[in-house]
Amino acid sequence: MSTETTLAPSGTGGNGSPGPVRTHRRLPRYGVAALYLGGVVVGALLSALTGFSIALTVVYGVVLGTLAVYLVARRVEGRRKATDRLVTTVVTSAFGIAMVPLVSLVYTVLDNGLGRLDSAFFNSSMLGIVGEGGGAYHAILGTVIITALTAAISVPIGLLTAIYLVEYGTGRLKKAITFLVDVMTGIPSIVAGLFAFALFALFFGPGIRLGIMGAVALAVLMTPVVVRSSEEVLKLVPNELREASYALGVPKWRTILKIVIPTAIGGLGTGITLAVARVIGETAPLLVTTGFVNGTNLDPFSGRMTTLPTFSFYQLTQPGFPPEFGIDRAWTAALVLIILVMALNVVARLISRIFAPKTGR
Repeated sequence: MSTETTLAPSGTGGNGSPGPVRTHRRLPRYGVAALYLGGVVVGALLSALTGFSIALTVVYGVVLGTLAVYLVARRVEGRRKATDRLVTTVVTSAFGIAMVPLVSLVYTVLDNGLGRLDSAFFNSSMLGIVGEGGGAYHAILGTVIITALTAAISVPIGLLTAIYLVEYGTGRLKKAITFLVDVMTGIPSIVAGLFAFALFALFFGPGIRLGIMGAVALAVLMTPVVVRSSEEVLKLVPNELREASYALGVPKWRTILKIVIPTAIGGLGTGITLAVARVIGETAPLLVTTGFVNGTNLDPFSGRMTTLPTFSFYQLTQPGFPPEFGIDRAWTAALVLIILVMALNVVARLISRIFAPKTGR
């Protein structure tokens, strides 16, 4: 173990000599990691003796590793430092456990999806394809079209609602809108699909499947996310900016348009982009509203459309013969969908960084 020596601030002794010297013992730099890994190894051995299980190995390892760090730190560094070590170890362990399924998911999708990530997957559809070959050209275009329509519906409604709640809303109406937005945020996605299906069935009859139906269903899910994120961003705009504009005689609507929105544009763009990323992978409402088709349909107001989530679902549940080709296409579609979501998250970060208010001169 290492030691740390400091002079106590207690003045000097009677003969002018320095006061008492306090020596604090500390664990070596890599001592905590070594203790924790030792506990993990003991936990793995214990799991192997009692019937090996990954879950038991993780539980035993985390508990024994944390316990080893705490006991040794308590013995060497004292109770206060040991408590700090304990909390740090628990938080770090929780983070590591949370990363395991994420890393496993990414690895599994890459391992199974890279095989069909070729040019044919992006420039051909499934029209006339039963076994090998084919691609998700029609599903990629369908995803882009339906997501764009969803954003065109949700963004204006959500942004204007957020502006009303922050700048104009008062009393019971504001509370009622806030309550409805909170309720809509938590509704299951299949309910949104059933709502859109029932709405269009009133006008076009049962059995109707259209791309615009899927956009309406996704808009039901996306709008409350846009409202919530935009509302929080607009609240961050300092009131001093509004008051300065009012003092110059600028009307409220112009203050919102020229002062509030430009100040919050970075956060608004980030929230909208993340809301798009939230709905782009929805499957259940699209199974109900848009259906599935093997060919390419670019008209959301006529006939069925396919998106990447529904393409992956049908390729997995109805892979054709032999089934391995359909399953490979399903994994590749999932990989492309993950790439799209990651790209949207990167775009959101870039928007936040580029349009964030600049401080200083």
